[in-house]
Amino acid sequence: MLALIRDHVERLKPPRALYVPFPLGRPLGKPDDPPFQRSVIEAALALTTEQEGPVLVDFPIEVADGAAEPLSCPLPPREHAELPAAVDEALGLRAAYRRNLETSGRTLVGRAISADEVTRAIEAFIAIAGGESWKEQGLQGHPLLWSRDITSYYEEAAASLADHVPAARAAETWFYQKTEAGKVLLEARAKLKEAGEPFWFYLVPFTQDLELGSPG
Repeated sequence: MLALIRDHVERLKPPRALYVPFPLGRPLGKPDDPPFQRSVIEAALALTTEQEGPVLVDFPIEVADGAAEPLSCPLPPREHAELPAAVDEALGLRAAYRRNLETSGRTLVGRAISADEVTRAIEAFIAIAGGESWKEQGLQGHPLLWSRDITSYYEEAAASLADHVPAARAAETWFYQKTEAGKVLLEARAKLKEAGEPFWFYLVPFTQDLELGSPG
């Protein structure tokens, strides 16, 4: 097991665990650094030689990361003034999203909606923020999945626009602090809380509560 939170693994006591002092979401430490990632995997596999468990070993190298700082990423200018700002923004990022998909060959968009449905999902959250029921939005799946697909779409577009490998969660922080769509999700979350929807808290990653201040 690769463990990013030492307290958790101390309580779970799995048979073999390597504690890696890396940013959350990056269990191999450094993106685009195969030698470093291999060293982490080799350290974990070396634990299989231990005859008795539970075993907990600390990886000797810490990876610090400016996760709280939003990614420096340009947003497209408004092109369709008749559309809500968040919808126009998502349309403007479509080329960057597709460019990243062509380069990487993979995407996390598709849990509930396709990339072409991202704008429709944003419209649904605008309606929810305005007081409408999420059940009346006519989209497949659940708002939690819609929000994950929207954030993945934005973060993957940002990967194409940024000129460097971002810090862990920097794209996440950029989405919620700098984009129109991020503002819409935060507004919709507040409305879902008012409506007593039990899933409201999970609409936004808990790491953003730490950055933005807990909604209570």
